[in-house]
Amino acid sequence: MKQIKKDILVRVYLVYLAVLLFGLFIIARVVMIQQFEKKEFLEMAKKQEIHLFEMEAIRGNILADDGSLLAVSIPIFEVRMDVMTDSITEDVFRNNVDSLSICLAGLFSDHTPSAYKDLLWEGRRNQNRYLLIHRDVTYPDLNKMRHFPIFKRGKFKGGLIVLAQYDRELPYKSLARRIIGYESGEGKKKVFVGLEGSFTKNLQGVNGQRLMRRIGGQAWVPVDPESEIEPQNGNDIITTLDVNLQDLAESSLRKELIADSADHGCVILMEVKTGYLRAMANLGLTKRGTYEEIFNYAIGESQETGSTFKLASFLVALDDRKIDLTTPINCTGGITYYSGRKMEDSHQGLGVLTALQVFEKSSNVGTSRMVYNAYADSAQRYIDGLYRIGINRPLGLQIAGEGRPYIKTTKSKYWSALSLPWMSIGYEISLAPIHLLTLYNAVANNGVMVKPLFVREIRKNGQLVQRFNPVVINPQIVSPWAIQQAKLLLEGVVSEGTGASIKSPNYAIAGKTGTCQIAAGNKGYRQGTKQVQYKGSFVGYFPADNPKYSLIVVIVNPRKGKYYGGAVAAPVFRELSDKLYAIRPDIMIPLPVDTTSSPLPIAQSGQMKDLSEAFTMLNMKAYPDKAQSTWARPETSASSILLTSAPIARGIMPDVCGMGLKDALFMLEQQGLNVLVSGKGTVVKQSINPGMSIYKGMPVVIELKVKQDKPKTQA
Repeated sequence: MKQIKKDILVRVYLVYLAVLLFGLFIIARVVMIQQFEKKEFLEMAKKQEIHLFEMEAIRGNILADDGSLLAVSIPIFEVRMDVMTDSITEDVFRNNVDSLSICLAGLFSDHTPSAYKDLLWEGRRNQNRYLLIHRDVTYPDLNKMRHFPIFKRGKFKGGLIVLAQYDRELPYKSLARRIIGYESGEGKKKVFVGLEGSFTKNLQGVNGQRLMRRIGGQAWVPVDPESEIEPQNGNDIITTLDVNLQDLAESSLRKELIADSADHGCVILMEVKTGYLRAMANLGLTKRGTYEEIFNYAIGESQETGSTFKLASFLVALDDRKIDLTTPINCTGGITYYSGRKMEDSHQGLGVLTALQVFEKSSNVGTSRMVYNAYADSAQRYIDGLYRIGINRPLGLQIAGEGRPYIKTTKSKYWSALSLPWMSIGYEISLAPIHLLTLYNAVANNGVMVKPLFVREIRKNGQLVQRFNPVVINPQIVSPWAIQQAKLLLEGVVSEGTGASIKSPNYAIAGKTGTCQIAAGNKGYRQGTKQVQYKGSFVGYFPADNPKYSLIVVIVNPRKGKYYGGAVAAPVFRELSDKLYAIRPDIMIPLPVDTTSSPLPIAQSGQMKDLSEAFTMLNMKAYPDKAQSTWARPETSASSILLTSAPIARGIMPDVCGMGLKDALFMLEQQGLNVLVSGKGTVVKQSINPGMSIYKGMPVVIELKVKQDKPKTQA
C-alpha cells in the first residue's frame, strides 16, 4: 500500500515538473521574442496587414448664379494593375500585351511600346499585383484607358486599379476668394473658410470604403474589389454671385485703393427685392504692396460708421413724428458742446436749416441737435426706435465671420451724457458694412428688410435639393410715411448735398456719404503725433425712382490727402452704378418706339446722302430739311418723305433708334463709346438717352428688332 502511494506521488511530481518546465519555456520564448525577434515578427505582421481604407468622395462644386464654376474638384488619378488577377489568364495576357503597350505609349508618349511591354511582362513574371502604370492621369485619359485591351474587360476582370486624389481649383483664381473660401491647415487642424466652410457638410459628400492588403513596403492592393462601398459625391451649391459684376467690383475697388494708398476697402452689391449678394469685394494691402483678399471686411469688420448712420437717426425721429423734412434745426454755426465736449461740422457757418438740408449737408451739429432736442429726456425711446428697426441684431448670414452689431442701451455701463448725441452721428456704435447696407436696402425696398443671401440653391447631380428663398427679417422697419420721407432725404444728398459729385444725367441715385475717424481701441482717435486715420464710405441704391440694386463702398485709411466719403468712396459707387445701368436691361429707361404705320416703305435712319439716293432709285421724292447735314432720320407720311437731320455733337449721346446696325455702330464708335449689341434688325432701344452726357469708353447697349408689317384685318 505504501509502495502504491509512493508511485502516485512520484508521478504527480513529474507532472508538476513538466508543467513548470513548459511554463519556463514559454516565459523564455516570450523574452526571446521581445528582446531578439521582435523586429522580425513586426515586419512579418506588416506584410500580412489588412486595413479598411476610406475612398475620398468628390467635393461638390461651387457655382455662380449663371452656372459658371467658382470652385471645382479636379480629379488626378494613379493607375496600377493587378497583372495576376484570376481573370487574366496566360492566353489573355499574351494575346493582348502588345496592343495594350501600343495604346499606353500612344496615350502618354513617355515610353515606347516596347518599354511598356517589358514593364508588363516583368510585372507578370514577378507576380506583381500592384504594378504602377502611370501617375497624374487626368479623367479624360482614364476614360480612354478603360477601353484599352485587357482593361476593357471591366473594373475587376481587367486588373485595373485606380487611386483618386482631388485638387481644389478656383477657375477665376483670386476673384471672390474670401467668399468662396479655401482649405486651411493640414490633418486634424484642416478647416475650410468662406462658403467652403459654411456648407462643408453639403459639399464634402460621404466617403466610400475599400479593404486593402499590404503587399510590401507602402504598397496596398484591394482584397475584394466587389465588396467596395462606392463614395457618394458632394452636392453643388449655386451662389447668388454674378462673375461679371464681381470682376467689376474688384477692379473698381482696387483702382481707388491704389490711387488713395489706402489700407483696405470693400464693396457689396445687393439686389433690393431678394437680398441676393451679386458681388462682394474685399481687398487689403499686403506686405508686398499689392491688394489682395486677405480678410472679409464686408461682413467681419464691425466698427463705428460715421455719417452713414444718420439715416437710422432720422428714421427713428420721422417714425416717432418728432420731425418732418421742413422742421427747422439750428446748427449754431457748425459748433456745439455736450457736457463740455466739442462737436463740430467739417464746414463751419451753418445756421438754421431744415431737416432735409441738415441731412443733405451731413451736419453733425444739426443731426445731434435734432436727436438731442427730441430724446434728451427719453434717450431709451431713441434706442428702442433703433432696436425696432432691427439693426442691433446679427443677420445670421450663410457665411461665418459676421461681426457683431453693437447698439448700447441707457442701462449699459458705458452709457454717458455724451452717448445720445454721439450715437446719433455714428459713433459709440459698431456695425459691419453688410449691416449698414441691409438698412439702406430696406428703405429702397419700401421698408421691408430682407436677409442678405450668398447661396440660392443646393443641387445634387443637377437635381434641386434645397432652395433658399428671400427671407424677410423685418416686414416694416418704420411707417410707410417715414420711408417715403427717408427716400427724399437720400435723393437730396445726391441732387443737392455731399454726394452731388456723382449725380448722373441718365438715372437718379439715392445715398449717403460717410466720413469717420477710426479709433484704436481704448487709445482713442489720435495717438501722439500720428495722423488721424479716417474711413470714407458711400451707401445707397439706384435707380432711385425704381430701386434695383443697393451698394456700399468703404475705403479705410486713405493716405493721399482726401478722405471724405464723397471723395474716395462715392466715385467707386458711381463707376459701378454706371456700368450696371449700361449692361442691365432691367434698370434701363425704355425709349418710346414709333409704332405708326405708313403706306410708304419703312426706312432706317442713316446718312443723308445714302437715303436720298435710295429713295431716288425707288422713284420717290425725299425732302431733306437741311442739305448740309450728314445724318438723317426718314419721317414718312401718307404722301411724302421728310429727311430730318440728326446732328452729332461730341460728348452728347446721339439718337440711333431706327438705324441699322452698321450705321449705329459707326456713329457710336465715332463718339468713343463701347457698344454692346442685343438682337438683330433695326435699333429700337438704347441704354443711354439721346442728349445725355457721355465719355470715351462708356458702355452703351443697343437693342435691335426686325420690324414687321401689321397684319391686315378682314372686313
